[in-house]
Amino acid sequence: MPQSPVPIFEAADEISAEAAVVVILQTAKTGFGPRAAALDVELSGILSRACSDPDALAESGTCIDVIAPQTVSARRVIVLTLGKAEALTTLSLARAGGLLAAHLEGKSECAATLLLDPIAGVDLPGTDILARVALGMRLRRYRFDMRNQRQGAGADRTLRVQLVGASGAELAPALARINAIADGVEYARTLVNLPPNHLHPDNFHDHLEPLREAGIDVEILDTTKLGELGMNAILAVGSGSVRPPRVAVLRYRGKSAPAQPMAFVGKGVCFDSGGLCIKRGEQMFDMKADMGGAAAVVGLLIALARQGSPVHAVGILGIAENMPSGTALKPRDIITTASGQTVEVFDTDAEGRLILADCLYYAASRFNPSVIVDLATLTYSVMRGLGSIFAGLFSTDNAIATQMIAAGETVGERFWRLPLDRAYDEGLQSPFADLRHHAKDMEDGDAPYAAAFLRHFTEDRPWVHLDIAGKEMADKDQPLGREGATAFGVQMLEEWVQANRKVN
Repeated sequence: MPQSPVPIFEAADEISAEAAVVVILQTAKTGFGPRAAALDVELSGILSRACSDPDALAESGTCIDVIAPQTVSARRVIVLTLGKAEALTTLSLARAGGLLAAHLEGKSECAATLLLDPIAGVDLPGTDILARVALGMRLRRYRFDMRNQRQGAGADRTLRVQLVGASGAELAPALARINAIADGVEYARTLVNLPPNHLHPDNFHDHLEPLREAGIDVEILDTTKLGELGMNAILAVGSGSVRPPRVAVLRYRGKSAPAQPMAFVGKGVCFDSGGLCIKRGEQMFDMKADMGGAAAVVGLLIALARQGSPVHAVGILGIAENMPSGTALKPRDIITTASGQTVEVFDTDAEGRLILADCLYYAASRFNPSVIVDLATLTYSVMRGLGSIFAGLFSTDNAIATQMIAAGETVGERFWRLPLDRAYDEGLQSPFADLRHHAKDMEDGDAPYAAAFLRHFTEDRPWVHLDIAGKEMADKDQPLGREGATAFGVQMLEEWVQANRKVN
């Protein structure tokens, strides 16, 4: 896969003589701890002078860089500011780690030490502080690059990072979790970043090998099986492409996990031209990312499996291409879905809800899940309504909705709850079928109508619909990632699952 080497994090008792860079994790107005103070003495007070400005340590993520004299083994010493002690959070720590990784980019050093002394007034244990800074470093260092010959190719050497401030036994569980999260996020990003001629319905199953390696069962439903199951909606969406659609069924059950699974459904449209209702050219440029929901489900399951989480989860990926051709889905077609409900089609560019209709029903009817969560880059209206800050959340369960919003705030993937009301069903009435697949005016707040449509296929299970349109790609570098795919949703769902899991 075209991504840079993964940093290696390991616990250490003291600063290694081989460390080219020593990074001191420091909060504002707390003074140096014993290890940092000893290093300051070794540096003849250079660190104290560099940090003497009372505002120097106030902003989290600022890097104060000191070139060490020849008498010190490390070539550079960096003070990574964590901001005010009372304002420390897992998110602020990860972002500080990301900014540190960005600060180190392009440098020749491939060995570093993160030095943490005890911090007064902080509730977070040192293990969590070190691990979350390490997570931010991993996420920011991820790079997708398919250039065969590129500048700076030699800079992709593996970074080894020693974590000083907690024992290896204490750090092990925290590092196992953050490495698993990063594995899931990075792989989900790679799936979304892959161009559409490298990732499509014919080869999607090949890209699921990391799931199999993590102990997740992978089953692929081909067109014959989809026909037997009556999944005519996804078959209709994929009918315009020379590459037929599939459904991937992913199953993970950790030790002591409950019998009843959670189900996660992802929209996996590998390229969305709009079909016969074709998009404008500029609207198609990022449509390789219309499988961001499916990628997030893949990333979540990798994150859960690689840390051995004691949960039972299934993933359902609806994989297709939405293309125009003589066999493509047409406006006014009426489709009999897997649930038996008939749907009258209008705009073929609203294909995602058709795929989800079959996949939601399949998840509900086959697995009897305790909850169903779907993720989809679904509607333009949620982007227009919420802008760049929030993604949309619709739910039939108030408690789960509250939990997910809180989990999103913790990791920086923010959701805003939107209305899910039976009144929207009035706009989905058809004189010829059980449902029309979107409201008459798609420009008039389509996202709640899409959610209302999907609700008809959940078999009254507790259900959450996450409309992540506009969050799947970033057009510039961010503290926790470069320009490109974001894997939005993976961290929120991992946080939610771990905080609210049930064990037999």
